[in-house]
Amino acid sequence: MSDDHFPAVDPRILRAAAEGCTESRILMNRRHMLGVSAGFFAWAFAPKFAVAGSATDPRLLLVIIRGGMDGLNTVVPFGDPNYAGLRGGIAMPAASTIQLNSFFGMHPSLTTLGSLYGAGQAAVVHATCTPKRNRSHFDAQDNLETGLPADGNTTNATGWLNRLLTALPSGDPIRVGGAVQVGEAPVVLRGPAPVLGWSPTWFEHVNQLTTNNLLGVYDAVDPGMAGYLRRGLTADALAEAVDPNGGSEDISQLRKAFRGAARMMRVDTGPRIAVLSVEGFDTHVDQGGATGQLATRLAELDGGIADYRTEMAEAWAQTVVVCVTEFGRTAAVNGNLGTDHGVGTVALLAGGAVNGGNVFTDWPGLAPQNLYEQSDLNPTTDLRSIFKGVLQDHLGVPKTLLDETIFPSSAAVPVLQNLIR
Repeated sequence: MSDDHFPAVDPRILRAAAEGCTESRILMNRRHMLGVSAGFFAWAFAPKFAVAGSATDPRLLLVIIRGGMDGLNTVVPFGDPNYAGLRGGIAMPAASTIQLNSFFGMHPSLTTLGSLYGAGQAAVVHATCTPKRNRSHFDAQDNLETGLPADGNTTNATGWLNRLLTALPSGDPIRVGGAVQVGEAPVVLRGPAPVLGWSPTWFEHVNQLTTNNLLGVYDAVDPGMAGYLRRGLTADALAEAVDPNGGSEDISQLRKAFRGAARMMRVDTGPRIAVLSVEGFDTHVDQGGATGQLATRLAELDGGIADYRTEMAEAWAQTVVVCVTEFGRTAAVNGNLGTDHGVGTVALLAGGAVNGGNVFTDWPGLAPQNLYEQSDLNPTTDLRSIFKGVLQDHLGVPKTLLDETIFPSSAAVPVLQNLIR
């Protein structure tokens, strides 16, 4: 990572932090940080942790599923006559799915999403992909996160969520609340707008004396950074607030990340946008059907969404969670009972603000002549259409801004309607 994304820190302090002084960190351009007013981060110091109650205070959580999630076994088109033959040993009959309608069923590991769908708080967009239609993880992920056209140069490009924050008026509540990256620094938040970074930690927290000594070093050599460290520590305390089980529950880092994101986003003065990544969906070998590798990963994702929904409390009613992946998998099972890199896949939406209980798709069919390059589910919906639909109808972003600034040269890509209540 270049110096444009990390503040300059004395190597001795970095070593101390690596040994457990803090896992909270603000990952952003130092030049941008020093130009940010204290008000932008004031939420981190807020003594009130009241859950937001306004009906016009939307939240957006973007979950990037890395590795290429198999859309055909995540939301199963059991009604397509060609599905079972293509899938062979990993095919899932209707009876083993959470049936959404007479044609589609959700993977049985997605119990929370299935319940939310039945309650009108989750939806599916099937046969979707990035504009690039590329089977390279790196190219497709960059295309997803920069939001640029298929032929756009993504080298050092800004991310579309950062362009959103940059383009909004200075007093806009979304811009004032800002965004938080949970875990790794994603490209979608790269750009001039300041972004808070937080990660769950598996280290034991050091005692207050050590923390105070570290802050004292920063106070002496870099007072500006000392202020940001204090704010990061406060955000960490909020994100890792004591849970009803007294902190004794043994859960994964991913589920801690979902919980931490919700605890920051639900407060009146917290960030309004968060980005979180989920790994492990590159299922070339032994993918499995109702059980197996994919089932395990989907169950972990589903558990994270369940935790997030619980922690958001009343703010869930104003929330949209969008789960997207860089590409899908081949329509046919391979010789290793897995699937290889494909194109068309599925996007999952959840939240109290979602127009749930719907599968949005222009289904292309899985007959040989309908497959993309004789191999993959043929995408009929550009991912940018989904993002535009959420940004316009949930966050109130004007279409001209979507077409020209947030997703440049995308006027021909329509806004997907009716995703939001």
